[in-house]
Amino acid sequence: MACSTEIQAAFIFSSFVTFFLGLLFLFIFRLIWRTIKKWQNIKGTGILLELLLTKSIGNKHLKSLHFQGIFRNRVEMLLSAQTLVGQVLVILVFVLSIGSLIIYFINSSDPVGSCSSYEDKTIPIDLSFNVFFIFYFGLRFVAADDKIKFWLEMNSIVDIFTIPPTFISYYLKSNWLGLRFLRALRLLELPQILQILRAIRTSNSVKLSKLLSIILSTWFTAAGFIHLVENSGDPWLKGRNSQNISYFESIYLVMATTSTVGFGDVVAKTSLGRTFIMFFTLGSLILFANYIPEMVELFANKRKYTSSYEVVKGKKFIVVCGNITVDSVTAFLRNFLRYKPGEINIEIVFLGEVPPSLELETVFKCNMAYTTFISGSALKWDDLRRVAVESAEACLIIANPLCSDLHAEDTSNIMRVLSIKNYYPSTRVIIQILQSHNKVFLPKIPSWSWTAGDNIICFAELKLGFIAQGCLVPGLCTFLTSLFVEQNKKVFPKQPWQKYFLNGLKNKILTQRLSDDFTGMSFPEVSRLCFVKMGLMLIAIEHKSTFHGQSGLLLNPSAQVRLRKNTLGFFIAETTKEVIRASLYCASCHSDIFIPELIGKCSCKTKIHEHFPGATVMVKKSSMKVFSDSTVPDRMLWGQPQPISNLSFSTRVFLYETEQDSDQLDSSGMFHWCRATPLDNVILKRMDKSKHEFRNHVIACIFGDAQSTLIGLRNFVMPLRASSYMRQELKDIVFIGSLEYLKREWLFLRNFPQIYILSGSALFPEDLHAANIEECSMCAVLSSSSKASSNPALVDTETIMATLNIGSLRISCSSQTPEESQGTSETFRFPGKSKYRRIPILTELKNPSNIHYIEQLSGLDESFAGTSLHLSTSFSTGTVFSGSFLDSLLATAFYNYHVLELLQMLVTGGISSQLEQHLDKSICGMVQSYSSVLSGRMRCKLGLLSLDQTILSDIKPRKTFGQVFCGSLDNFGILCLGLYRMIDEEENKPEQKRFVITRPANDFKLLPSDLVFCAIPFSTSCYKMDTSSKASNYLC
Repeated sequence: MACSTEIQAAFIFSSFVTFFLGLLFLFIFRLIWRTIKKWQNIKGTGILLELLLTKSIGNKHLKSLHFQGIFRNRVEMLLSAQTLVGQVLVILVFVLSIGSLIIYFINSSDPVGSCSSYEDKTIPIDLSFNVFFIFYFGLRFVAADDKIKFWLEMNSIVDIFTIPPTFISYYLKSNWLGLRFLRALRLLELPQILQILRAIRTSNSVKLSKLLSIILSTWFTAAGFIHLVENSGDPWLKGRNSQNISYFESIYLVMATTSTVGFGDVVAKTSLGRTFIMFFTLGSLILFANYIPEMVELFANKRKYTSSYEVVKGKKFIVVCGNITVDSVTAFLRNFLRYKPGEINIEIVFLGEVPPSLELETVFKCNMAYTTFISGSALKWDDLRRVAVESAEACLIIANPLCSDLHAEDTSNIMRVLSIKNYYPSTRVIIQILQSHNKVFLPKIPSWSWTAGDNIICFAELKLGFIAQGCLVPGLCTFLTSLFVEQNKKVFPKQPWQKYFLNGLKNKILTQRLSDDFTGMSFPEVSRLCFVKMGLMLIAIEHKSTFHGQSGLLLNPSAQVRLRKNTLGFFIAETTKEVIRASLYCASCHSDIFIPELIGKCSCKTKIHEHFPGATVMVKKSSMKVFSDSTVPDRMLWGQPQPISNLSFSTRVFLYETEQDSDQLDSSGMFHWCRATPLDNVILKRMDKSKHEFRNHVIACIFGDAQSTLIGLRNFVMPLRASSYMRQELKDIVFIGSLEYLKREWLFLRNFPQIYILSGSALFPEDLHAANIEECSMCAVLSSSSKASSNPALVDTETIMATLNIGSLRISCSSQTPEESQGTSETFRFPGKSKYRRIPILTELKNPSNIHYIEQLSGLDESFAGTSLHLSTSFSTGTVFSGSFLDSLLATAFYNYHVLELLQMLVTGGISSQLEQHLDKSICGMVQSYSSVLSGRMRCKLGLLSLDQTILSDIKPRKTFGQVFCGSLDNFGILCLGLYRMIDEEENKPEQKRFVITRPANDFKLLPSDLVFCAIPFSTSCYKMDTSSKASNYLC
């Protein structure tokens, strides 16, 4: 039946009257309550109230308040869904609201102007729903602190405008749609309901449900209003402009308006409808612009990054996790993909904990043939299962060296290793560690296996080791770094010295199995043959111990060590195509060939080899003359100590006592040792400078305070205290920095000899002069611990300022230091003036792009403009270092962990994974200690020798590098590796700097002033006592 205008007005006005009368009542009640409170503060009112309220009435009032407080707390617990009953109540209200909305959808099929009779079965059901809504509304009203604020809440308005018309319909025995469409706003509670039911748990699913609830509730509510006004018409026109439109058509109109399409087939004709559409269009623009793209992104990311990696049979892949950023991924891909370009058949699966940014997505798209990104965490087994860690070749963990908390970064990565090993113990893991003391936890993991390829790249250990080598031998830091720097940028040198330096950067450390025709030959013989016939520089081999059966690395071993079959050789060369010649060499077919390119695969089938016994060590009776005999065999597989099991017990006791009288070494025999020195004994005082006149010492400038993260100075000291140097060769080390910081480091330094501390700062010249900097052999400026900085250029502020301060010092020297006599220090002379000396300095930069601040100190105009740190003049001369290239070692460790092991031993003074494993298992105390004392130090050391003032002067002829290489190897067992040449030979130049040439060509012409980087056997003395004597005497 048709609804009259009066009936429709009754339904609508019942809601408005309820709303405004309730609001007016609440305002009046609040006004009265505040008036009473105000009267209580008026003088005398309190006494009157106290007389009116007797004691019994007061007690009843307190009990009533107590009961009301308990009841209110219980109601709040119910409404907050903190209890099971509360959760059921909240879910029931939502379900009944949706039920009421469905009833509205059913009734909307009838014309709006008609009233349903009470015989309709949906009316009693809707009435019962609204009775429950009244009960829930009452609970919420009681629990509300601010009643007026509660009355104006959205859910309260929905109840006020939908519940009273239901009771009006019961009274009038007829029902009308009215404002019941407002029940659609209850859909906004959908995310809360789903969370209570635990249907959604992730942040993305919560976000998605929230967006869906907002959009659906907005559409349904707006469609209900359009449906009402368009079917009813404008009131002032008494419905003459109404149109018959269904609820579905109203939703269609709302969606078309929201999408700003507007087809025009369904339009609003009433003034109320058109006015609503005007404002709704503006709102829909904001809604569509904000929420729809976000929903699309959520759906796309869910499909794109939450899927599982599909393992393809026969295709290898690795998993990379940890610090997945644009910079780290770009650096990793640049270094990983440079191996075997065009032949990469290994896919890289990046496991990131956050979705990639647009910039990172671009990087992945540019390398889509090799990369896949999956969102997840290595700490969760479900995510490890999705990336199929159990089938991966290895799992690589990238660290963030620029983070503010190094310890937290290390511990999080260690937890990733633990999670991976617990999930699948056989997974090969290669991890980057920032602090050296944190790496001790990794070998304690039960499934950790060095032999299976698990490896640790410790940034602090390698970085400080490089700097320490640069302090021992000027330019050596740059020489070693250049072997691991990949230079892809094309640079056009302006000066001849730049061309030599760039050619040296092309060389890398490569490995190759040696031909079986080398079996039984000594290392000097094989190295000389490879150099002369194949143009290869063989520097080290992997050798198997006869005592333990374990393999270790030997740098330039002595002639007593004989090569075995399938020996792995380490070369300094440009390409793998060159080093493969060492495996193809045939003694019978290639004996008369001296052109390296002609050495190829051998055609002969039968070879006659003269096999020697596989003895790696030959102990002679004269081994008692270990400290004076230059032919002592090398009992040390470098990095793996071997006990002298074939010596008698009395002989071992004699050697131990002799060593105790001269040098004291640590339990591994790898480093010089002393009893723990109290801190007060090493602190220098400025007033007593005459008591500590240092000369030819090393100064290390430290920046840190009591709260700074420790950088691990132990890693800097250990290479400077390597046992391959005699005690008298050790240089004093003076640390300049905050005493509060150095106190914390001293716990790890107190057992190393000849270390001193000066409280001060490298920013003040007075502190530098107090350490006698004018007589030092090298001053190292170490970067401070990481500090949060918005500008990356500011991370090296203190380091750069200290470098500028030290570089400005000009020392007038009347006598040369021992280093100067070798030509290693930087000196210059002005015409007609006395000789001056610049302080030799080695600066560490965290941010390589800050090199332009240091370049101005070089005083040269020939530097490469706008290039990277490794193409700068400061780097080529060995005065600056940055550990940024250490990222490339992750790919190196995956492809060839032997190269990483060789680098660790070269840089750290002899530490290797085998040595760490050996020390972990060592429980023999002093017996193991002194048995490795002799063997531990019998290893080569890296040095810088002059062509004129050392034993290299005895080599005739020595016009080319090849002549010096062969002569030094044949006569002294010294292996020449590179050159340290002056940039300008003219003495009147204001600067005389040297630059590094890595692995010069065989026919490279030498200059008399050249210095040679060499691997020198322990027992070989290089400097003459009396250069005028015909029979040269050598120091022991």
